[in-house]
Amino acid sequence: MILAEDMFKIGFLLIIVGFIVIFLSMMLMVLSHKGGETKGGGVILIGPFPIIFGSDTKTDKTLVLLVLILIAFIFVLTFFPIAFWR
Repeated sequence: MILAEDMFKIGFLLIIVGFIVIFLSMMLMVLSHKGGETKGGGVILIGPFPIIFGSDTKTDKTLVLLVLILIAFIFVLTFFPIAFWR
């Protein structure tokens, strides 16, 4: 059985790993930039309400699709947890 202390450690570790991945991806982007156009975007998810921003419409459409998938996944885990925790 997983204790609350173990869950806290796993969550904290995932946050640290996320920061490291973001930092490394930014460094790779800066080091591999050879001129031209750079595209990007982001999502701020406040509860079920996403705030989506991007540099072009293709990025925005991709982020909308990813957010819809994420919200559906969170919905399933929230309202049907028994199927995943057996």
